[in-house]
Amino acid sequence: MEPTRIYRREASPRMTSVLLVDDNAVQAATRRAILARAGNEVTVASSAASALLSLEEHDFLQSIGLLITDHLMPAMNGPEFVRSVRKFAPHLPVLVVSGLPDAEPEYHGLNVIFRMKPFAPEQLISLVRALLGGPVGRTA
Repeated sequence: MEPTRIYRREASPRMTSVLLVDDNAVQAATRRAILARAGNEVTVASSAASALLSLEEHDFLQSIGLLITDHLMPAMNGPEFVRSVRKFAPHLPVLVVSGLPDAEPEYHGLNVIFRMKPFAPEQLISLVRALLGGPVGRTA
């Protein structure tokens, strides 16, 4: 099994920090590139466990404006991960992406935005901008 990795970029004053959690390296790299080209600082975690370790660091948590997570991940799935995050970051905006339409009810009461994939890069950029800039109607 490949070791868990977290990739960080140096922050720029004009960039907004996004933590992207996805065990699929291709999907993570694609979303990271899309968001970075749109002016966001993006940190990628290849597992929920590694993301939790980083988020538990106060300075790192304070630098994150949005958490994007996949639903299906090994060891800890999306709902388990979000429940853990909510214990210490109840107001952090969370976007859950999934290819499973039946997964949305699993996030009930967790204050997340749930979106089905795939979606166009422009839709991802628009949604991230909205979530970083203000309130958006929650789905779960």
